[in-house]
Formats: sequence, structure tokens, C-alpha cells
Amino acid sequence: MIITTTPTVEGKVIKEYKGVVFGEVVNGIYFMKDIAANITNLVGGRSQEYENELIESRTTAINEMMERAQNMGANAIVGVKVDFEALGSENSMITVVASGTAVVVE
Repeated sequence: MIITTTPTVEGKVIKEYKGVVFGEVVNGIYFMKDIAANITNLVGGRSQEYENELIESRTTAINEMMERAQNMGANAIVGVKVDFEALGSENSMITVVASGTAVVVE
């Protein structure tokens, strides 16, 4: 499966557009992770806990999108975009949405 943020795949011809595909993930930031992140925020530096949560959520969203594209008969996804948003009281949840257009390339 070819996944690209560009509207085309270099060196390939798009033969068929299958439709828009999404992968969505909503994860809670656990109490202990939030405490560790708050400590990092106080003393400065990067929050490894939040970064790991973002990486895991992004990977899961892209994998879900890819699986849905394969189920539609696509072999590539073009125009991929990944959006992040904090939700809930005190931003205790993270939403990650990956989207793109499922296509068949030759």
C-alpha cells in the first residue's frame, strides 16, 4: 500500500478513485501519564509520555485508514492528512484522524 500526502504517486497512473477513507482514534490520557507530563511541564523539556501517546495514536489511525482502503480494493492512498485534537475536561483525551483518497494505481 502506497501512502502519500501528495495528490498523485510519482511514476504511477491513478486508474480508479475508490473514495475517501478515514482512520479514527480517541485515546484517554491516563492519570499517571498526566502527572508525569505535568512535572515535565513545570521543569521544562519534552513530554515523552504525551509524545508516545501521539505516535501510537497516529500509527493506529493510519493503519485503520490503510485497512479500510484495502477493503475497498485500493492499493494506494493519496492526499493523506493527519489531524490531532485534545478533547474532554482538561484535555484528557486525544483524537487523531487520518484521511485520504483511496485509489488504484498502475
